[in-house]
Amino acid sequence: MQIQGKTVLITGGCSGIGKIMGRMCLEKGAAQLIIWDINEQAIAATVREFSALGRVWGHPADIARPDSLDRALAATRVACPPVDLLINCAGIITNNLTFAEQSDTDIDRTIDINTKGAMYVTRRFLPQMISRGQGHICNITSSAGMLALPKMALYTASKWAAIGWSESIRIELDREKSPVRITTVAPYFINTGMFDGIRSFFKIQDPEAVARKALKAVERNRIYKGIPFTEHFIRLMQGLFPQRWFDFVFGDVCGLYTVMDHFTGRKSPGKPGMTKEGPGETQRETLPNAS
Repeated sequence: MQIQGKTVLITGGCSGIGKIMGRMCLEKGAAQLIIWDINEQAIAATVREFSALGRVWGHPADIARPDSLDRALAATRVACPPVDLLINCAGIITNNLTFAEQSDTDIDRTIDINTKGAMYVTRRFLPQMISRGQGHICNITSSAGMLALPKMALYTASKWAAIGWSESIRIELDREKSPVRITTVAPYFINTGMFDGIRSFFKIQDPEAVARKALKAVERNRIYKGIPFTEHFIRLMQGLFPQRWFDFVFGDVCGLYTVMDHFTGRKSPGKPGMTKEGPGETQRETLPNAS
């Protein structure tokens, strides 16, 4: 898809890679950038910041609440052209507790935002894209959606579901010979503040680079983009190694199974112990649980 001249909507577009991708879309000549975010003050600030780059419009939306999305959708249809590119970037990470220590609220928040939220948003735009015969949806997921990590059970579950869902609708559209395209992006930990405190043997990804690679994947109509490229081989390694060997080599030697031990997350001002979501994903503040 060529971004120049297109209308782009980004959820969680006021921070992290969501905000960076919005800026880059305007720099590539997008005709209209639409931002959906839960933080009204951040929306106003981002619109002001980006107004010199092109047409920017924003509306508050809690992607976990269908009624909030319906209001945002109605306002968007009145104020903006039809959406050509939807980037589902909003999300949340709650904590580094084991699953046994999680609450029902933690489970609901994580799945509602990271999984159901993207589904809710997409359901509101996909039928129109299909009827118009054009459109592209980019789902920002995570390498955690392919690699089970301790103290990330909720986040991992939500991203596994998101990847499976994204791939399923991609196949549906392919079989229907629809011109609407789906790109699934699965980055490793990104240095946006969301995963502050983690200690990783593998390189933490630069947010500018991740945003640039994600948009390039959209422009090239890629089906799947792992960032870095080695993320494409996670499933291969899991298939080649006996599970206990994989646990030892990658979990123990490379330290993947201890990356969350010192997690703090992005602290919300004035609310100790609270974090907000990361790789460009800003949805809601949660108690020391965010995933």
